[in-house]
Amino acid sequence: MLLTWMIFIPLIGMVLVLLLPRDQDNAARWLTFAITLLPLLIAVFLFTNYDNSEAGIQHELTIPWIESFGISYHIGLDGLSVTLVLLTALLGPICVGASWKINKGVKAYMALFLLLETGMIGFFCALDLFLFYVFFELTLLPMYFLVGIWGGERREYAAIKFFLYTLFGSVLMLVAMIAVYLKSGEAGARTFDIIELTQLAQTAGHPLADPDFQKIVFLGFFVGFAVKVPIFPFHTWLPDAHVQAPTAISVILAGILLKMGTYGLVRINVTMLPEGMAASAGWLAILAVVNIIYGSLCALFQTDFKKMVAYSSIGHMGFVILGIAALNKPGITGAILQMFNHGVISGMLFLLVGVIYDRAHHRDINGFGGLGAKMPVYTGITTLAFMASLGLPGLSGFVGEALSLLGAFDGAFDNAKFLTILSTIGIVIGAAYFLWTLQRIFLGQLNPKYEEIEEINAREIATLLPLGVLTILLGVWPHFIIDMFDQNVDAIVKAVNASSKAVGILP
Repeated sequence: MLLTWMIFIPLIGMVLVLLLPRDQDNAARWLTFAITLLPLLIAVFLFTNYDNSEAGIQHELTIPWIESFGISYHIGLDGLSVTLVLLTALLGPICVGASWKINKGVKAYMALFLLLETGMIGFFCALDLFLFYVFFELTLLPMYFLVGIWGGERREYAAIKFFLYTLFGSVLMLVAMIAVYLKSGEAGARTFDIIELTQLAQTAGHPLADPDFQKIVFLGFFVGFAVKVPIFPFHTWLPDAHVQAPTAISVILAGILLKMGTYGLVRINVTMLPEGMAASAGWLAILAVVNIIYGSLCALFQTDFKKMVAYSSIGHMGFVILGIAALNKPGITGAILQMFNHGVISGMLFLLVGVIYDRAHHRDINGFGGLGAKMPVYTGITTLAFMASLGLPGLSGFVGEALSLLGAFDGAFDNAKFLTILSTIGIVIGAAYFLWTLQRIFLGQLNPKYEEIEEINAREIATLLPLGVLTILLGVWPHFIIDMFDQNVDAIVKAVNASSKAVGILP
């Protein structure tokens, strides 16, 4: 029952927070922080006790829910989900710490945040397609209010845009999910179980294994997840949502919600629909390269610090998509590793933007200058995050991108080598915008307005320290994470290779 407790402790905590007296804002903060520590402790226990010698599901629990329609409360962990559950649980208390200065509707904010955490953890643990969709949608409502009430000046616009884009993708995903359910068997024997559906979709002669059917439902699931990633051209909601969202919600948005899209692609599109994935790898690789170059170019021309980091996320998620499209072990390994690494690094970056915004009350990169002399600790931590994000060897951002590129170079899709070489333009542009930002904010002559600016404080350092340690650790010892999902990647590649041969991509 550990998984169930991890999922629903934040939901129980939400009720406890709402029951506090109206004027107990500080108590709401501390109670929320304590509640988010409990899923983290469980996640660390599950991670450290995970048996990575096999690709099967562990800590599995199945309870019949709506039996007449083959729906059950089916949860469990494999190597892919255990890493993302750990990341989600880690960012929980960190984001509560980053929200300490929220002073409007504190109880409601903390309650919505705990509801959001339940949705995110539940999504990564769900092994029933119906339950998977429920948790996927559960994250939509709290995000809408967290951005729309506690965001910036254009918060309502950003929240509505986020809601409509995500809802559009969700509707297509729901249609695809129903189609898969109806194809899974005769009336009375149909199922929403992801493990069972995956086995049926890889069984020759079964209706779910029909390549034409898989290509169609692949698109429905793809659009739903592509909006979350986001993949071009479904990306336009992201910069608005990031810029308007409070700091902690930007961290969750970049660190976890974007990973829900790529996790869904691996869990459903790649694993459950291998025929559709094998046939779609070519155009998915093209979209990945567009994401990388377009996102990087947009980041280069931003003057808003937060919007620059937001566009950089679009570019970096392109490397995850490129690794997935490769459909080989280095590519998919790099993609999954980069999911975790990007969650850590982007979390650091948005926290750092929040630190400087709290002091200067603006995010104009050109409006700073010379802050390195007044804020040396902040400058050092920001430099670490920048270097990790641009892919400096020895830091975590390098390994995932390198493996994704290595896999893509030998990918089975057309023009693999050309597309891989083209995507490296994004790395060069990434170095350009991060180094240029570093120069404009921290080097040169100090802006007189910031003679009395305060250095980063202990609470802010505490939120950044775990992420900084992971950034260095995973740069030096990436097998800390890779070993967790290595067996799962082998199983995925084996299934997809068989499908690639069936559709004629591989001989």
